[in-house]
Amino acid sequence: MACKSCKEKPVIRLSNSNVDLCKKHFLEYFQKKVFKTIRQYNLINEGDHIGVAVSGGKDSLTLLYLMSLFLEKRRKIKLTAILVDEGIEGYRDLTIKDAKKWCKELNIPLKIFSYKKEIGKKLDDILKETKEKSCSICGVFRRYLLNKSARELKIDKLATGHNLDDEVQSIVMNQLKNQIKISARLGPITGVKEDKRFVRRIKPLYFLTEKEVMTYAYLKGLTSKFNECPHSNDSFRGYVMDWINHLEEKFPGSKHAILNSFLEIMPLLKKDFEVGEIKECKECGEPCSGDICQKCNIVKRILK
Repeated sequence: MACKSCKEKPVIRLSNSNVDLCKKHFLEYFQKKVFKTIRQYNLINEGDHIGVAVSGGKDSLTLLYLMSLFLEKRRKIKLTAILVDEGIEGYRDLTIKDAKKWCKELNIPLKIFSYKKEIGKKLDDILKETKEKSCSICGVFRRYLLNKSARELKIDKLATGHNLDDEVQSIVMNQLKNQIKISARLGPITGVKEDKRFVRRIKPLYFLTEKEVMTYAYLKGLTSKFNECPHSNDSFRGYVMDWINHLEEKFPGSKHAILNSFLEIMPLLKKDFEVGEIKECKECGEPCSGDICQKCNIVKRILK
Protein backbone atom coordinates (compact mmCIF):
# COMPACT_ATOMS: atom_id res chain seq x y z
CA MET A 1 0.00 0.00 0.00
CA ALA A 2 1.11 3.55 -0.74
CA CYS A 3 -0.34 7.06 -0.58
CA LYS A 4 -2.32 7.83 -3.71
CA SER A 5 -0.71 11.27 -4.01
CA CYS A 6 2.97 10.61 -3.30
CA LYS A 7 3.57 6.86 -2.77
CA GLU A 8 4.64 7.39 0.86
CA LYS A 9 3.43 5.06 3.61
CA PRO A 10 -0.30 5.71 4.27
CA VAL A 11 -1.77 6.49 7.68
CA ILE A 12 -5.43 5.98 6.71
CA ARG A 13 -7.72 4.48 4.09
CA LEU A 14 -10.80 6.57 3.29
CA SER A 15 -13.70 4.14 3.59
CA ASN A 16 -15.92 5.79 0.99
CA SER A 17 -13.32 5.75 -1.80
CA ASN A 18 -10.73 3.17 -0.68
CA VAL A 19 -8.06 5.86 -1.16
CA ASP A 20 -4.89 5.57 0.95
CA LEU A 21 -3.25 8.79 2.17
CA CYS A 22 0.00 9.57 3.96
CA LYS A 23 0.13 11.95 6.94
CA LYS A 24 0.87 15.06 4.85
CA HIS A 25 -1.84 14.50 2.26
CA PHE A 26 -4.43 13.33 4.78
CA LEU A 27 -4.01 16.50 6.85
CA GLU A 28 -4.37 18.58 3.67
CA TYR A 29 -7.46 16.60 2.62
CA PHE A 30 -9.07 17.03 6.04
CA GLN A 31 -8.49 20.77 6.29
CA LYS A 32 -9.69 21.41 2.73
CA LYS A 33 -12.87 19.44 3.38
CA VAL A 34 -13.69 21.45 6.51
CA PHE A 35 -13.02 24.79 4.82
CA LYS A 36 -15.03 23.73 1.75
CA THR A 37 -18.01 22.85 3.98
CA ILE A 38 -17.84 26.28 5.66
CA ARG A 39 -17.82 28.06 2.29
CA GLN A 40 -20.28 25.82 0.42
CA TYR A 41 -22.96 26.07 3.10
CA ASN A 42 -22.18 29.68 4.05
CA LEU A 43 -21.68 28.68 7.68
CA ILE A 44 -19.73 31.81 8.62
CA ASN A 45 -20.27 35.40 7.50
CA GLU A 46 -18.16 38.51 7.91
CA GLY A 47 -18.80 40.18 11.25
CA ASP A 48 -20.09 37.00 12.92
CA HIS A 49 -19.38 36.20 16.54
CA ILE A 50 -18.83 32.43 16.43
CA GLY A 51 -19.10 30.26 19.51
CA VAL A 52 -17.35 26.89 19.56
CA ALA A 53 -18.88 24.26 21.81
CA VAL A 54 -15.86 22.56 23.37
CA SER A 55 -15.66 19.61 25.70
CA GLY A 56 -11.96 18.79 25.54
CA GLY A 57 -12.63 15.70 23.43
CA LYS A 58 -11.18 14.90 19.99
CA ASP A 59 -14.09 16.33 17.95
CA SER A 60 -14.33 19.66 19.72
CA LEU A 61 -10.55 20.20 19.92
CA THR A 62 -10.21 19.41 16.22
CA LEU A 63 -13.01 21.88 15.50
CA LEU A 64 -11.47 24.54 17.76
CA TYR A 65 -8.07 24.22 16.07
CA LEU A 66 -9.47 24.39 12.53
CA MET A 67 -11.81 27.28 13.32
CA SER A 68 -8.83 29.18 14.70
CA LEU A 69 -6.91 28.39 11.50
CA PHE A 70 -9.80 29.39 9.24
CA LEU A 71 -10.34 32.69 11.03
CA GLU A 72 -6.73 33.76 11.66
CA LYS A 73 -6.79 36.17 8.69
CA ARG A 74 -10.44 37.11 9.12
CA ARG A 75 -10.09 39.70 11.86
CA LYS A 76 -13.71 40.86 11.68
CA ILE A 77 -14.95 37.48 12.93
CA LYS A 78 -14.83 36.89 16.70
CA LEU A 79 -14.31 33.45 18.26
CA THR A 80 -15.34 32.32 21.76
CA ALA A 81 -15.21 28.81 23.21
CA ILE A 82 -18.10 27.59 25.39
CA LEU A 83 -17.80 24.58 27.69
CA VAL A 84 -20.66 22.95 29.59
CA ASP A 85 -19.53 21.18 32.76
CA GLU A 86 -22.16 18.53 33.50
CA GLY A 87 -20.43 17.37 36.66
CA ILE A 88 -19.33 13.87 35.66
CA GLU A 89 -16.48 12.92 37.98
CA GLY A 90 -13.54 11.14 36.36
CA TYR A 91 -14.57 12.32 32.90
CA ARG A 92 -15.51 15.96 32.46
CA ASP A 93 -13.00 17.19 35.03
CA LEU A 94 -10.26 15.59 32.90
CA THR A 95 -11.43 16.92 29.52
CA ILE A 96 -11.78 20.45 30.93
CA LYS A 97 -8.00 20.48 31.45
CA ASP A 98 -7.43 19.76 27.74
CA ALA A 99 -9.96 22.42 26.74
CA LYS A 100 -8.25 25.04 28.91
CA LYS A 101 -4.83 24.06 27.57
CA TRP A 102 -5.82 24.44 23.91
CA CYS A 103 -7.83 27.61 24.38
CA LYS A 104 -4.76 29.16 26.01
CA GLU A 105 -2.52 27.81 23.23
CA LEU A 106 -4.77 29.23 20.51
CA ASN A 107 -5.52 32.46 22.41
CA ILE A 108 -9.28 31.85 22.37
CA PRO A 109 -11.40 33.02 25.34
CA LEU A 110 -13.12 30.15 27.17
CA LYS A 111 -16.42 30.50 29.04
CA ILE A 112 -17.47 27.65 31.34
CA PHE A 113 -21.09 27.05 32.42
CA SER A 114 -21.97 24.29 34.88
CA TYR A 115 -25.06 22.25 35.72
CA LYS A 116 -24.23 22.87 39.38
CA LYS A 117 -24.62 26.63 39.01
CA GLU A 118 -27.33 26.80 36.33
CA ILE A 119 -29.48 23.77 37.23
CA GLY A 120 -28.65 23.44 40.92
CA LYS A 121 -26.96 20.03 40.91
CA LYS A 122 -24.25 18.07 39.15
CA LEU A 123 -25.37 15.32 36.76
CA ASP A 124 -23.81 12.67 39.03
CA ASP A 125 -26.05 13.86 41.89
CA ILE A 126 -29.14 14.17 39.67
CA LEU A 127 -28.79 10.56 38.51
CA LYS A 128 -28.81 9.35 42.12
CA GLU A 129 -32.37 10.66 42.42
CA THR A 130 -33.90 9.08 39.31
CA LYS A 131 -33.99 5.93 37.20
CA GLU A 132 -34.50 7.91 34.00
CA LYS A 133 -31.94 7.54 31.22
CA SER A 134 -28.92 9.76 31.81
CA CYS A 135 -28.58 10.78 28.14
CA SER A 136 -32.20 11.96 27.96
CA ILE A 137 -31.73 14.25 30.95
CA CYS A 138 -28.25 15.42 30.01
CA GLY A 139 -29.17 16.11 26.38
CA VAL A 140 -32.00 18.45 27.39
CA PHE A 141 -29.87 20.29 29.94
CA ARG A 142 -26.92 20.66 27.54
CA ARG A 143 -29.06 22.07 24.72
CA TYR A 144 -30.72 24.49 27.15
CA LEU A 145 -27.43 25.68 28.60
CA LEU A 146 -25.60 25.99 25.26
CA ASN A 147 -28.40 28.05 23.74
CA LYS A 148 -28.85 30.26 26.81
CA SER A 149 -25.14 30.91 27.30
CA ALA A 150 -24.51 31.53 23.58
CA ARG A 151 -27.36 34.04 23.44
CA GLU A 152 -26.13 35.83 26.58
CA LEU A 153 -22.65 36.07 25.01
CA LYS A 154 -24.25 37.62 21.89
CA ILE A 155 -23.03 34.77 19.70
CA ASP A 156 -24.44 34.62 16.16
CA LYS A 157 -23.75 30.94 15.44
CA LEU A 158 -22.59 28.06 17.60
CA ALA A 159 -20.15 25.62 15.96
CA THR A 160 -20.36 22.04 17.22
CA GLY A 161 -18.06 19.06 16.63
CA HIS A 162 -20.74 16.83 15.09
CA ASN A 163 -19.19 14.63 12.41
CA LEU A 164 -20.61 12.42 9.66
CA ASP A 165 -21.14 9.48 12.04
CA ASP A 166 -23.10 11.66 14.48
CA GLU A 167 -25.39 12.93 11.72
CA VAL A 168 -26.01 9.46 10.27
CA GLN A 169 -26.89 8.18 13.74
CA SER A 170 -29.41 11.02 14.20
CA ILE A 171 -30.99 10.33 10.80
CA VAL A 172 -31.42 6.62 11.58
CA MET A 173 -32.64 7.28 15.13
CA ASN A 174 -35.35 9.63 13.85
CA GLN A 175 -36.47 6.98 11.36
CA LEU A 176 -36.61 4.26 14.00
CA LYS A 177 -38.57 6.52 16.37
CA ASN A 178 -40.96 7.63 13.60
CA GLN A 179 -39.79 11.21 14.12
CA ILE A 180 -38.92 12.03 10.52
CA LYS A 181 -39.99 15.67 10.91
CA ILE A 182 -37.25 16.18 13.49
CA SER A 183 -34.75 15.39 10.74
CA ALA A 184 -35.76 18.68 9.11
CA ARG A 185 -33.71 20.38 11.82
CA LEU A 186 -30.55 18.52 10.78
CA GLY A 187 -27.95 19.45 8.17
CA PRO A 188 -24.65 21.40 8.14
CA ILE A 189 -26.56 24.37 9.59
CA THR A 190 -29.46 23.48 11.84
CA GLY A 191 -32.95 24.80 12.24
CA VAL A 192 -36.04 25.31 10.12
CA LYS A 193 -37.18 28.71 11.30
CA GLU A 194 -34.88 31.57 12.31
CA ASP A 195 -35.64 33.03 15.72
CA LYS A 196 -33.39 35.39 17.66
CA ARG A 197 -34.01 33.35 20.81
CA PHE A 198 -32.40 30.29 19.20
CA VAL A 199 -28.69 30.44 18.32
CA ARG A 200 -28.21 28.48 15.09
CA ARG A 201 -25.76 25.55 15.14
CA ILE A 202 -23.18 24.98 12.42
CA LYS A 203 -21.25 21.74 11.80
CA PRO A 204 -17.95 22.28 9.95
CA LEU A 205 -16.94 18.59 10.46
CA TYR A 206 -20.20 17.42 8.84
CA PHE A 207 -18.64 15.44 5.97
CA LEU A 208 -15.81 13.81 7.93
CA THR A 209 -16.12 10.42 9.60
CA GLU A 210 -15.40 9.59 13.23
CA LYS A 211 -12.34 7.65 12.08
CA GLU A 212 -11.03 10.62 10.10
CA VAL A 213 -11.55 13.05 13.00
CA MET A 214 -9.83 10.68 15.41
CA THR A 215 -6.88 10.26 13.03
CA TYR A 216 -6.56 14.03 12.51
CA ALA A 217 -6.67 14.75 16.25
CA TYR A 218 -3.99 12.13 16.91
CA LEU A 219 -1.68 13.24 14.09
CA LYS A 220 -1.92 16.91 15.11
CA GLY A 221 -1.27 16.06 18.75
CA LEU A 222 -4.56 17.60 19.84
CA THR A 223 -5.25 14.70 22.17
CA SER A 224 -3.68 11.37 23.06
CA LYS A 225 -6.68 10.23 25.10
CA PHE A 226 -9.98 9.29 23.50
CA ASN A 227 -12.19 9.36 26.58
CA GLU A 228 -15.87 8.47 26.30
CA CYS A 229 -18.66 9.55 28.61
CA PRO A 230 -19.27 6.69 31.09
CA HIS A 231 -23.01 6.96 30.44
CA SER A 232 -22.86 6.71 26.62
CA ASN A 233 -22.84 2.92 26.24
CA ASP A 234 -26.35 2.49 27.63
CA SER A 235 -27.97 5.05 25.33
CA PHE A 236 -30.22 4.42 22.32
CA ARG A 237 -27.65 6.28 20.22
CA GLY A 238 -24.99 3.82 21.39
CA TYR A 239 -26.99 0.86 20.08
CA VAL A 240 -27.66 2.62 16.77
CA MET A 241 -23.97 3.52 16.48
CA ASP A 242 -22.92 -0.12 16.92
CA TRP A 243 -25.44 -1.27 14.29
CA ILE A 244 -24.30 1.36 11.75
CA ASN A 245 -20.63 0.54 12.37
CA HIS A 246 -21.37 -3.14 11.75
CA LEU A 247 -23.19 -2.21 8.53
CA GLU A 248 -20.22 -0.08 7.41
CA GLU A 249 -17.82 -2.93 8.15
CA LYS A 250 -19.82 -5.35 6.00
CA PHE A 251 -20.72 -2.81 3.30
CA PRO A 252 -18.13 0.03 3.14
CA GLY A 253 -19.62 3.35 2.09
CA SER A 254 -22.95 2.77 3.86
CA LYS A 255 -22.55 5.80 6.13
CA HIS A 256 -21.89 8.12 3.20
CA ALA A 257 -24.83 6.60 1.30
CA ILE A 258 -27.22 7.27 4.21
CA LEU A 259 -26.01 10.86 4.53
CA ASN A 260 -26.13 11.59 0.79
CA SER A 261 -29.66 10.15 0.52
CA PHE A 262 -30.75 12.36 3.40
CA LEU A 263 -29.21 15.48 1.85
CA GLU A 264 -31.26 14.87 -1.30
CA ILE A 265 -34.55 14.94 0.61
CA MET A 266 -33.53 17.53 3.23
CA PRO A 267 -34.81 20.54 1.20
CA LEU A 268 -38.22 18.87 0.92
CA LEU A 269 -38.30 18.15 4.66
CA LYS A 270 -37.45 21.75 5.53
CA LYS A 271 -40.06 23.03 3.07
CA ASP A 272 -42.87 20.76 4.30
CA PHE A 273 -42.02 20.90 7.99
CA GLU A 274 -44.67 22.85 9.84
CA VAL A 275 -43.18 25.04 12.52
CA GLY A 276 -45.61 25.65 15.34
CA GLU A 277 -45.76 28.75 17.46
CA ILE A 278 -42.60 29.34 19.48
CA LYS A 279 -43.61 30.27 23.01
CA GLU A 280 -41.72 31.26 26.13
CA CYS A 281 -41.44 28.91 29.08
CA LYS A 282 -43.56 30.14 31.98
CA GLU A 283 -40.88 28.99 34.42
CA CYS A 284 -37.59 30.23 32.92
CA GLY A 285 -38.53 32.34 29.89
CA GLU A 286 -36.59 30.21 27.41
CA PRO A 287 -38.18 29.49 24.00
CA CYS A 288 -40.16 26.27 23.73
CA SER A 289 -43.14 24.70 21.93
CA GLY A 290 -45.35 24.32 25.01
CA ASP A 291 -46.09 26.26 28.17
CA ILE A 292 -43.14 24.76 30.04
CA CYS A 293 -39.82 23.77 28.44
CA GLN A 294 -38.30 20.29 28.70
CA LYS A 295 -35.60 21.48 31.09
CA CYS A 296 -38.10 22.88 33.57
CA ASN A 297 -40.30 19.79 33.28
CA ILE A 298 -37.34 17.61 34.26
CA VAL A 299 -36.36 19.94 37.12
CA LYS A 300 -39.93 19.92 38.50
CA ARG A 301 -40.24 16.15 38.08
CA ILE A 302 -36.90 15.10 39.54
CA LEU A 303 -35.31 17.90 41.54
CA LYS A 304 -38.27 19.41 43.40
